[in-house]
Amino acid sequence: MNELKLQLLAKIGDEIIFKQGVRGVIEKVNSNSVIVTIISNPTTLEFPNDRTVVNHKNYKMANEEILGKSS
Repeated sequence: MNELKLQLLAKIGDEIIFKQGVRGVIEKVNSNSVIVTIISNPTTLEFPNDRTVVNHKNYKMANEEILGKSS
């Protein structure tokens, strides 16, 4: 049920936060993951390019972070 809830919340164009504060915009929603264009990386993590795949369990919606909600 939680996975279904995440899939229904995540839409193309939504901003998410993953891996210790990396921010990205969703380009495509798949059944188990999203493809994200990285827009901000305040961490020391390095990515080979500006896109990456993130599992639904491993991100929060950026607006939830701003509102102080936890998922």
